[in-house]
Amino acid sequence: MGDEKGSRERDAAEEEAIIARIEHKSRQVERLLTQSGYTQALKIALEDSPTRITDERCKSANWILVHRVLMACKDVDAVFVSLDPEYYDILMKYLYKGLATGDRPTCDQCLRLHEKLTERAGLGCI
Repeated sequence: MGDEKGSRERDAAEEEAIIARIEHKSRQVERLLTQSGYTQALKIALEDSPTRITDERCKSANWILVHRVLMACKDVDAVFVSLDPEYYDILMKYLYKGLATGDRPTCDQCLRLHEKLTERAGLGCI
């Protein structure tokens, strides 16, 4: 029983650390978006994405950040000019999440980005 409590406490501490990192990334992203640094903002939003974490709060917080960047991008072609291929699979996962929302503006933007990402990454991208 003591091990279980210790494990939950470690998990809670890890989740709080993830939330703190996302909040830090959010401040960086907002600063970049005001400077029209869309690709760099997207890279920061995608870095260290909590894809292997089960805590929905962490996943939701990072989705909100990625969504903010996706919706701010006006020139989707320009986003991919300097986006490193290491981000392609993670971005595709978030695009599918955006499509699943059913929100028309989000879906429209995700479809535009999906088309460009598929052109760039090929059909093998997740």
